[in-house]
Amino acid sequence: MNEPVATAARSGVIEEIERRVLWLATSIVHHANRVRPNPSGLKVGGHQASSASITSIMTALWFRHLGPDDRVSVKPHASPVLHAINYLLGELDASYLTSLREFGGLQSYPSRTKDPDPVDYSTGSVGIGATAPIWGALARRYADRVDGGTPAGRQYSLVGDAELDEGAVWEAILDPGVAELGEVVWIVDLNRQSLDRVVPYLAAHRLQGMFAAAGWQVLTLKYGRLLEELFARPGGDELRARIDAMPNPEYQRLLRCGADELRDRLPGGSEPVARLVAGLDDATLLAALRNLGGHDLGSLTGAFEAIDDTRPTVIFAYTVKGYGLPSEGHPQNHSSLLSADQMTGLAARLGVDPDAPWARFEEGTEAARLCAATAARLRREAPAPQAPPALPTDIGRTPKGTATTQAALGRLLLDLTREAPEAAARVVTVSPDVSSSTNLGGWVNKVGVWSTSERRDWFADDAETILHWREGPAGQHIELGIAETNLVGLLGELGATWSRWNRPLLPIGVLYDPFVGRALEPWSFGIYAGGQSILIGTPSGVTLAPEGGAHQSIVTPSIGIEQPGCVAYEPAFVLDTEWTLLASLARLGRPDGGSAYLRLSTRPVDQTLAAVPADPAARERRRRQVVAGAYPLRRADRPAVTLAVMGAPAPEALAAVDRLEQAGLGADVVCVTSPGLLFQALRSRQGLDDGPNWILDQAFPAARATPLVTVLDGHPHTLAFLAGVNNVPCATLGVTGFGQSGSIEDVYRHHGIDADSIVRAALDLVP
Repeated sequence: MNEPVATAARSGVIEEIERRVLWLATSIVHHANRVRPNPSGLKVGGHQASSASITSIMTALWFRHLGPDDRVSVKPHASPVLHAINYLLGELDASYLTSLREFGGLQSYPSRTKDPDPVDYSTGSVGIGATAPIWGALARRYADRVDGGTPAGRQYSLVGDAELDEGAVWEAILDPGVAELGEVVWIVDLNRQSLDRVVPYLAAHRLQGMFAAAGWQVLTLKYGRLLEELFARPGGDELRARIDAMPNPEYQRLLRCGADELRDRLPGGSEPVARLVAGLDDATLLAALRNLGGHDLGSLTGAFEAIDDTRPTVIFAYTVKGYGLPSEGHPQNHSSLLSADQMTGLAARLGVDPDAPWARFEEGTEAARLCAATAARLRREAPAPQAPPALPTDIGRTPKGTATTQAALGRLLLDLTREAPEAAARVVTVSPDVSSSTNLGGWVNKVGVWSTSERRDWFADDAETILHWREGPAGQHIELGIAETNLVGLLGELGATWSRWNRPLLPIGVLYDPFVGRALEPWSFGIYAGGQSILIGTPSGVTLAPEGGAHQSIVTPSIGIEQPGCVAYEPAFVLDTEWTLLASLARLGRPDGGSAYLRLSTRPVDQTLAAVPADPAARERRRRQVVAGAYPLRRADRPAVTLAVMGAPAPEALAAVDRLEQAGLGADVVCVTSPGLLFQALRSRQGLDDGPNWILDQAFPAARATPLVTVLDGHPHTLAFLAGVNNVPCATLGVTGFGQSGSIEDVYRHHGIDADSIVRAALDLVP
C-alpha cells in the first residue's frame, strides 16, 4: 500500500470518499428525475438502489487498488457511481452531472463511445458487458503478440448477481481457454435482488461451485468485521447459523425493521441469539445486520490482495441493494427514487450541503489529496495512433471455371500473405469449431492456431491428416468452442484494440449463417462499443439444400441492411467476394471505419458468368460498383424488364434472361452486392442521408427504367425497396417459409426462385 493510501486508511478518509460517491451518484439520478424540467412527462429513470449496493466496492477498487493499465467493466445500473468517481478524479466536468439520460449528456449505461468521461467497457446489454473483459484480456494478449508493448493489467467485471442468470455468462466461463486468463477478475455484487423481486433461492454455493469447476479462484466476502466480531461472542455461532440459513426474502425483510422489531424477529426462537442481540445498543444492532462483506472496505481490501493472478478470480461480495438509502432492502427498490425530503435527510446523514450538491472536497483536505493522488496513479499515457497497413483493392486475378464464394475467403487470405504481408500479419480469424467446414483449412495450415503457449501437434506425422493443428503464440487463428456468443464477444474486443491500445487488428469471424441471429445481439453491442470486425456467415440460405430447414437462413440479408455501423455484402461470384472482402478489411482499425457482414455460399458457380471486363479501366469501374452495392451484369438493347439478383441465384436469373430474349423480351440484369448500401444511396437521393448516391445512376439509370423483378435466397422484402429507385412496378421473389431438404433445383422451385418463377414474374409485369 502506498503512503497516501496508507494515510487514508488510518484516518478514515476512504469512508469519507465512499459517502461522497454515494451522495453524488444518488444526486445524479435525483436531478435527472426530480429537478431537471421534463415537459413530456416521460419517465427518465436511473438506479439509485443498484448504485448504492456497489458504491463500497467501487470506492475500494478505484481509490486503493486499480492501476493505470487495469480495465473495468461496470455493471450497467451503476453508471452514476462511475461518473461520480470520475468527477472526483477530475475526469468529468461538473456540467455533465445534471445531464444523465439527457440528449448529448451522460448515457443511461456506461458507453466507451458516447460518454464524455473515461469508460473502459460499454455495458447495458445484460451478460455482454460482464463477459467483455474476458475477451478483452484475450484480445490484449493477441495484440501484444502482433506489436509487443501492449500494457498488461487486470481486467475487472463488476457484475450484478441477477446477471449470472444470462447464458452468455456461462458460455464464456466454460470456454477452455478462459481458465488461462489470470488477469480476469469478476466481482459479483451479491445483493440478492433482481428487477422485480428478492431472489428466493440460496444460490450462492451453487454459483461458487460452478466457477470453481471451471478452474476459477473463488473468494467469498459474506460478513464484515462488525458481524465477525459478534460471531466471536457467546451466541455468535448460533447467530451465524441463523443468518446463513435464512431465506433471502426474510433477510431483506429484517432490513426494514426498527431495532425493537429486529430484536424480536432476528433470534428466530434461539435463546443464545436473543441474549446476544439484547446486549447490543440500537445503532450497533442495526449496523450489524447491514455489515456485509461487500460494504466493509477492510474486507474488500483483503480480498483484492488475495487474488491469484495465475487463474481467473471471482469474488462474491454480499451487499444490500440500496445500502445507506431509505429504500435499502425493499423488494421493489430497483427503480425507486428518493423524495426531496429523503434527499435532504440523506445529505444530513452523509455530511454534505444539499444546496451545493456537486461540491468537490476542499483543497488541502486529506480527501482532496487522496483524489489527486488516485487521479495521478490512474492516469494513462495516450500512445501514438497507429494506422493499419495498406491493403490492395484488387489482387488482379480473374477466376475461371467453377468455384464458390465460401472458398474465395480462404483463397484471399492466403493471397494476402504474399501480396500484402504486413496487413496479413494483422489478420486474425476466429471460429466456433467450424474452421475446416468454412474453407479456412488452408489459412490455418499456413498461419497456425493461436494459444498462450506452444502445444504439441500429435498428428504432425500422420500422413492422412490434412488440417494441421499447430498451436502456439505465433498463430493467427483462434478456435473457440461451439458458442456463437463467445465468437462475437471476442470479435468485438479484437476489433476494439485499435482504440483501446492503438494496436489495430483485422479480425474476421466465421460461423454458419443460420446462427447469425443467435450471435447478432452481442455482435451488435460490440459494434456499438467501438469494435470493428468482419462477420462471415456461410453457408447460407436454402441453397444449403440437402441440409434442410434447420440450417437454412432466411432473415439474415435483412439483418445486414438494418445493422448500424456495418456494411453487408452478399456476392454472387468469387471476384465480387474478393473485392468486397478487401474493401471491408480496409475499413477496420480506423476512426472513420466500421464493421462488415458477408453472406457466402457453398454453391459451385461458373465464374465466366460474371463477365469480368478485360479492359483495366472497365474492370476498375466494375470493382467500384461491386463495392458500392450493385453493378450491371447484362444489358439488353431494348430492355422490357429488369432483373435484380443477389447472391447464389445469379445463374437462375441469367438463365431466365436467355429464355426471355428467346421470347422476344429484352432484359437487363443487375447484380446486387449490398442492398444496405443501395438503400443508403436511395435515402441520400431523397435528402435523408449525406452519403453518395452515384451507384443508383450506374446500376439503375432512369433512362433504362422498366418493371423490376428482384430475386434472392432470403426474404424478398430485402430488395423490395429497389422499386422506389425509379418508381416502377415490381415483383419480389425470395424465401418466406422454412426451408426444405432436397436438391437446389427442387428447393429453388419450391420457394419460387428458380428460372421458371423468374420468367413468370417478368412476363406478368410486362404489358
